[in-house]
Amino acid sequence: MKTNPPLILIGALGALGVLAASSALAAPGVDTSQWKCSACPEPDKGVNASVDVGLGVVTDKSAKFGDFNGLDRKGGYLIGGGELRSRTESGYYNILSASDLGLRSRAIKAETGQEGSFAVKLGYSEIAHSVSDSSATPFQGAGSTVQTLPGGFVSPTTAGMPLGTTLQTVELGTKRTRYDLGAAFTGTENWTHRVVFRRDVRDGTQRIGASFFANAAQLVAPVDQITDQLEASTTFTGRGGQATLAYQGSIFRNSAESLTWTNPFTTGVPGGDTGRMALAPDNQAHQLSGSASYELSPTVRASGEVSLGRMTQDAPFLAATINGALGPVALPSQSLHGKVDTFGASARLTATPVDGLRLNASLSRDKRNNKTPSLLYALVSTDLFLATSRTNQPYSYTTDKLRLSGDYRLSKSLKAALGFDQDNRQRTLQEVGTTREGTVWARVSAQPIDKLGLSLKVAHADRKNGDYNPVAAIDPAENPLLRKYNLAGRERDSATLRADYALAEGYSLGLDGGVSIDKYKQSTLGLTNGRSGNLGLDLSAAITEQTQAHVFAQAERMRSRQAGSLAFAQADWWARSADATDVFGVGVNHSALKGKLVLGADLVVSRSRSDVVVDTGTANPLFPKASTSLESLRLRATYQLRDNLALLGSYWYEAYDTQDWRYDGVTASTIPSVLLLGEQAPHYTINVLGVALRYRF
Repeated sequence: MKTNPPLILIGALGALGVLAASSALAAPGVDTSQWKCSACPEPDKGVNASVDVGLGVVTDKSAKFGDFNGLDRKGGYLIGGGELRSRTESGYYNILSASDLGLRSRAIKAETGQEGSFAVKLGYSEIAHSVSDSSATPFQGAGSTVQTLPGGFVSPTTAGMPLGTTLQTVELGTKRTRYDLGAAFTGTENWTHRVVFRRDVRDGTQRIGASFFANAAQLVAPVDQITDQLEASTTFTGRGGQATLAYQGSIFRNSAESLTWTNPFTTGVPGGDTGRMALAPDNQAHQLSGSASYELSPTVRASGEVSLGRMTQDAPFLAATINGALGPVALPSQSLHGKVDTFGASARLTATPVDGLRLNASLSRDKRNNKTPSLLYALVSTDLFLATSRTNQPYSYTTDKLRLSGDYRLSKSLKAALGFDQDNRQRTLQEVGTTREGTVWARVSAQPIDKLGLSLKVAHADRKNGDYNPVAAIDPAENPLLRKYNLAGRERDSATLRADYALAEGYSLGLDGGVSIDKYKQSTLGLTNGRSGNLGLDLSAAITEQTQAHVFAQAERMRSRQAGSLAFAQADWWARSADATDVFGVGVNHSALKGKLVLGADLVVSRSRSDVVVDTGTANPLFPKASTSLESLRLRATYQLRDNLALLGSYWYEAYDTQDWRYDGVTASTIPSVLLLGEQAPHYTINVLGVALRYRF
């Protein structure tokens, strides 16, 4: 489904009389007329509005820089936005806001209602997700459901393909257009009702892999999807608690059901010149839930919730193959008839039996019951030949979690807490049927002196599993010594520390750090150990009444080791990975000229590195290292020309550089058996300058 942004914007602006809802309503059934907030500013009565109009310029083009912010194009753009608010003595209000109207990521929101009575909401937004601007493909019709190649293109390897004359630059990315409509109102005596409808429309392109047995190609696949979501709830609030009954529904539709493409490689197999694959199928999800909380006594409160859901997928199957030379291939069903039932329930109890002591307990269950029929399917290998038939495996699981904790204030400056968590997981059609993980933790918070606060938490977790048996349906078979990290037995020890120190009036210093160590003692093959650590520092300072500043620094390190086997036996190679990330930032806000001029600046510098070493027992070239660096500086200024007129200025400098062996120097023909899009790792230095006027009336 394609959309026309200008028409949508005009339609949304023309609907200003239908304004949207405030998400916060006064508690139903409670008389709030006498409630006062001494620290809250009184809402302005009458009409207040502001309009922003200006121009901006981007000095270069980069999909990475412009991802999600709409600044992916070089050149000028319009700065447009504003806000309109009105409020009456009787509590009726209207709000209209618009932002980033000149960009591909823009939003318009409207609200109307009466406080404590009703609210209506209308919203429209666009978000541009820019993936790549360095891709190229020889396929004609890239981004559509049928993609072909020019005559004389097909070759045994990429080296023989006429890529120099056929490659066309393509951009990868999607645009999400969102429509929101919602309403909430207070019914009779303690009842509140709410309904929200949302439609997300996604258009654009995405990369996808397509293979013909040992050969493959990257294609530019179409994205043409709609997701409709509906939420409705009703809430009753009584003197001792409240209860809510809610429904959530989601319907996904994909207009691009399949992708057909020409095989760029010669195969010698009759009918092997064209392939077809299914894209994301239509599906639905529905859930009914209820929740309640109640104050059993002044010191005990209980709450709980339960939900029942169903997910279905009934999109018709494509034919098993597009290759007529293989003859008709029968399917056991016209569709998957996919059906998954979900169940969730939880109960929580909080009690304060004596002063200074608080106890918490919770129990929850999350169940996924996959009722999809398990059928035997004739397998076609990449539209080239028939293979051994296989049966689909409907995977299910049940997760039970128990949480127990208590905290006690030992003195005015010392508080301690203890807790125990138990996670039990049962799975079907997996290597491990049951895993049980218990975690014991303790936390101490202290204030040894007036200006210093300390908090330390330590934890030990032990995950045990049942027998590990490779799944027979997996082909080729798994090495019986392999242990998947999420199913394997594991011991984890962790600790976190936080310190806050008030250096002087208006100055505060914070320090936080943590370490986590994982051991997989029963894993002969797979992940055998891992560790991570982080250290952070933050400083805030109110230098003067006009100047405030903050500084932060963060460092993180992660290491892991895994073992593998080329001989399908004991470990004969090992890999070690080390990742490091460092981030530093500083920000300043300053008010000058008796408040007429407000200045701000934010600087962020980050560095990340990734190093993988593979040891096969023989001399091999070192695995390439990867690194990324980022410097970002943002300046902003507001100068009050008159009481109702201000000049806004902004400047954004950002430099990004990355060394990534997966992309650097890799062209469309680098791999003889894989036709690539030739994407390159992003590098850019970009300046964004904006100047606008803000008029209030």
